[in-house]
Amino acid sequence: MQKINPDEYKHILFFTGAGMSAESGVPTYRGRGGVWNEYRWEDYACQTAFERDPERVLKFHELRRQAVLECEPHAGHYIISDMEKRHPNVTVVTQNIDGMHQRAGSQNVEELHGSLWRLRCPWHGVVEDVGKTYRCYTCEDCGSWLRPDIVWFGDALDQYVMKDAVTAIRDCDLFISIGTSAVVYPAAGFPRIAKDAGAVCIEINPVPTELSPMYDESIQSTAGTILPVLF
Repeated sequence: MQKINPDEYKHILFFTGAGMSAESGVPTYRGRGGVWNEYRWEDYACQTAFERDPERVLKFHELRRQAVLECEPHAGHYIISDMEKRHPNVTVVTQNIDGMHQRAGSQNVEELHGSLWRLRCPWHGVVEDVGKTYRCYTCEDCGSWLRPDIVWFGDALDQYVMKDAVTAIRDCDLFISIGTSAVVYPAAGFPRIAKDAGAVCIEINPVPTELSPMYDESIQSTAGTILPVLF
């Protein structure tokens, strides 16, 4: 493992998954101790559940927000945000919805699965809403229920976010995957897109993944531990 010189790369891309946030104490959705081991996603994280009982779904997501706000970004988040300040071209593509990258100071973030901190009116678009509780459950303009702006089970990924993410991945020459098992598509295809485009590809994960052999270097560690060493 060698220290990375950012000046040797024109575009650095960090691709982060649940493990990045878990290091801050944010409960994951899948796996041991995951949210969906305690709650049924069919009751809280799909359009059908929202249409059936929107208030129940919104209250559940308020609990998720409260849990996230009790956690703090770790050293890995701050290394990435500092890199964004020092390097002319850094992009974060994340599968996480908790906003930890932004809380650490990152600005160029593509959120594949949406955000806990936005709500969406079916007629008036998306509104930012940061806090333990929502300012309002319904749209001030039309009275419609506001839906969390999150990609739920059964939803398609936002085509514009996907387009921007894939464009950035194809353009990068250093691709660093952090805390993702790389098994859920289409995001699982991102490392291969970067590799095929000629990027140096590094994986950071506590355990090997199915794609570990593809990477130029696979480091079995956590972001908070290894990013300060690499950079």
